[in-house]
Amino acid sequence: MKLPRRFFQPLALGAPQPLREQPVRLERMIHFVPPHLAKMRAKLPELAGQVDVVLGNLEDAIPADQKIEARQGFIAMAREAELGSTGLWIRMNALNSPWALDDLVEIVGAVGAKLDVVMVPKVEGAWDVHYVDQLLAQLEARHRIGRPIGIHAILETAEGVKNVDDIASASPRLHGMSLGPADLAASRGMKTTRVGGGHPDYRVLADAGPQGSARAGAQQDLWHYTVARMVDACQANGIKAFYGPFGDFSDPEACEAQFRNAFLMGCVGAWSLHPSQIAIAKRVFSPDPGEVAFARRIMAAMPDGTGAVMIDGKMQDDATWKQARVICDLADLVAAKDGATA
Repeated sequence: MKLPRRFFQPLALGAPQPLREQPVRLERMIHFVPPHLAKMRAKLPELAGQVDVVLGNLEDAIPADQKIEARQGFIAMAREAELGSTGLWIRMNALNSPWALDDLVEIVGAVGAKLDVVMVPKVEGAWDVHYVDQLLAQLEARHRIGRPIGIHAILETAEGVKNVDDIASASPRLHGMSLGPADLAASRGMKTTRVGGGHPDYRVLADAGPQGSARAGAQQDLWHYTVARMVDACQANGIKAFYGPFGDFSDPEACEAQFRNAFLMGCVGAWSLHPSQIAIAKRVFSPDPGEVAFARRIMAAMPDGTGAVMIDGKMQDDATWKQARVICDLADLVAAKDGATA
């Protein structure tokens, strides 16, 4: 365990000072791009104005014989990109793969100054974060990168869920975490092939009525427990929680419902794997204008956040002032990014 006084010390001679607070950024959707495909790379200038984060995916969904091409494609993409306020991330290959080391060494060496965050798959404990943390510090020092590159952990194994609190507090580099439902389902031995969302067989029934009468039932969320654990660990450590992928592109209504549940529980964004999911994430992870207006009324009535007032027959106090502040801060970020939404 690191001593508190050493927690914020650079891990390599010449590496940048670790951040004490994460940068304030709008990250409603992390949009995945397969960088081994030239036609997808060519869409980056158009994408940059539509999404909050562009992520070059090097891991799952990239064929094994195209891993190196994907890495080289990302480097080319990053060199040419002018993204403005849009974040640039990679999802590296898993730490137990033969490609992981070169992913970091080559990409940080070539375009580390442009890279905001490294998403690390299948993080199982603090030790995985410590390894990437140390290596990034060495690479930052070698290539004279002036700011630390963030680490984003994907929670997608049973061991990772068990160790989620330790992962969230492992490094000042930790940007946040995402739920990885497909790999987590396999790790847990869950009986589903769905990528995110509910399952029609995971449901509760109303009490039995008169004999022969139909019983009402409701489909339940397989991921509620895990999302709640992840959000608690992230919020307790000042980092961000994200819902991961929703794999059924043909069901935008279910995707929106899943994203909205995650938003209400404290997630700040989700992955978008298909262009149709960008607008859904924008809509869901931006606050409702009516809620923003009411939140601003609370803050105006309690400028210093203390005391209690009545607004429209409802009591507001310091706790609701804090809730209002969260909504207003998010609204300000959205307004700055999306002129049409402002």
